[in-house]
Amino acid sequence: MDTLSYKTVSLNKATVTKNWVVIDATDLPLGRLASRVALVLRGKNKPGYTPNVDCGDNVIVVNAEKVALKGNKMTDRVYTRYTGYPGGQRFTTPKEILAKRPAELIRMSVKGMLPKTRLGDDQLNNLFVYAGPEHPHQAQNPKEIKLNEI
Repeated sequence: MDTLSYKTVSLNKATVTKNWVVIDATDLPLGRLASRVALVLRGKNKPGYTPNVDCGDNVIVVNAEKVALKGNKMTDRVYTRYTGYPGGQRFTTPKEILAKRPAELIRMSVKGMLPKTRLGDDQLNNLFVYAGPEHPHQAQNPKEIKLNEI
């Protein structure tokens, strides 16, 4: 029998190559940005994607304060959290979050799109979000990518 033999290659922690990428969030819709960032953090844009290994890239998101929410989502969308005490339910809107901590809005959106496991927590640690255009990761020589190129 003369056939070609193919092996499925599974990556592990030692064989993964992690790159650094920069995404500019200026005027990008929040949900589309978060879903693409989650895709890169998981490593699904790479040919050697392995679901049980952190094989994604390190992602730097700049200009988080300029992310776009269309319509009335800035004021009508409500995020709820609970402190654990009676009467401790707290409500906030994206407008309030952007005023206090602009990077937190993108981090919350991406976190919701990652697995709710230890691996998802490790992948979220590879996300770096900054409100302005500067970031302290120039030494890693990050490659700038556009949202539609992912």
